Amino acid sequence: MSKSKFDNSAGPSNRILRVGENIRHALSEILSRGEIRDTDLDDVSITVTEVRCSPDLRNATIFVMPLGGINITEVVEALNRNHRYVRGQLSKMVRMKYLPNLKFTSDHSFGEADHIEALLNSSHVAQDLNKDEIE
Repeated sequence: MSKSKFDNSAGPSNRILRVGENIRHALSEILSRGEIRDTDLDDVSITVTEVRCSPDLRNATIFVMPLGGINITEVVEALNRNHRYVRGQLSKMVRMKYLPNLKFTSDHSFGEADHIEALLNSSHVAQDLNKDEIE
């Protein structure tokens, strides 16, 4: 049985990861300049945490988080409203044959990390850890 060239069981290729990182760095620079004229983005510091590109590099999902997680839905909606401008600025910074379509979404990994931290610090887990140390 031969392997399909479209089999993604090993995860994204190095090329896709490298393109995603290049886009992430360029987006961080674009957003730090504050050139996007939108009232929801005025005086908001935005962190681009990850860029996931599709295997054909036609679409990119950009995970963002405003500083402190304040007004996250408004910030994501504003970025999606201005995706054409951001894509135009990105085309000046990243050399690709086809620049991917951009879709901004909120990054929930910080909340999940806080939840796991709270679980690890709970009294039930502390009891289990103390049992292992006694034995």
